[in-house]
Amino acid sequence: MASGWAKDDAVQEQIDSDIDDAVSRVRSQLHTGNSLTHCEQCHEPIPPARQTAVPGVRWCIQCQQDNDRQTLSTAYNRRGSKDSQLR
Repeated sequence: MASGWAKDDAVQEQIDSDIDDAVSRVRSQLHTGNSLTHCEQCHEPIPPARQTAVPGVRWCIQCQQDNDRQTLSTAYNRRGSKDSQLR
């Protein structure tokens, strides 16, 4: 079967690449080191259980949730899929 310029598994390679990029981006945003005792944004105390559970934590739960919502709304696929380029 002729497949033109793309290899047979090009779509799966694109999916795998997108997932790898997303995982790398998230891992690069993880904090390391000692946790803060007070939130970096609102200066409220961070519970000791959170400090232990999340190494390098910088924000309280509320600020973390707000930050996550903003991050998720700006995420998009920077690469055009092969299918969208053919249309």
